[in-house]
Amino acid sequence: MQRGQDRKRLRLSLIVATLVVALDQLSKLWIRDNLVPGESLPEIGCLQLTYVVNTGSAFGLFANQTFLLIVITIVSLAAIILFLRYLGSASALTSVSLGLIFGGAVGNLVDRLHLGYVVDFIHVRLWGGLYWPAFNFADAAIVVGIFTLAYSLYRCGLFRKVYEHDRGIEN
Repeated sequence: MQRGQDRKRLRLSLIVATLVVALDQLSKLWIRDNLVPGESLPEIGCLQLTYVVNTGSAFGLFANQTFLLIVITIVSLAAIILFLRYLGSASALTSVSLGLIFGGAVGNLVDRLHLGYVVDFIHVRLWGGLYWPAFNFADAAIVVGIFTLAYSLYRCGLFRKVYEHDRGIEN
């Protein structure tokens, strides 16, 4: 019974990851086919699509460190796979969260391997002429996945268990 549940959770993570990669890569393909780097479409509300070449990571950190970012991503993907194996029968929310993070990491890894940079294009105006740095669906999936994973692990009491273990508190 437990093994069947584990497979369902793994399958859920893989489905979510596959959907994230597909949405991410199709949206980036559309941007690359319809805009040139630096070009923007007219702003709608606070949203603007702008083709940004990102040779770094979040907020442009580690610019032009493609090899390092590829290695970090591969190590992160391996850690997620181990985490999935370790958690096994974790909640559906944990499985979805890990799928979001895994899919986002793969989406950006595909860009780095294929293009040597990541295509960012979602540009959000905060106020006046101030914009949040451009991002893509993979980035959004990673951020949502991290927050929902933290919530899921908090909800199942993992943080409390670690705290109690570190403090030598017995139940």
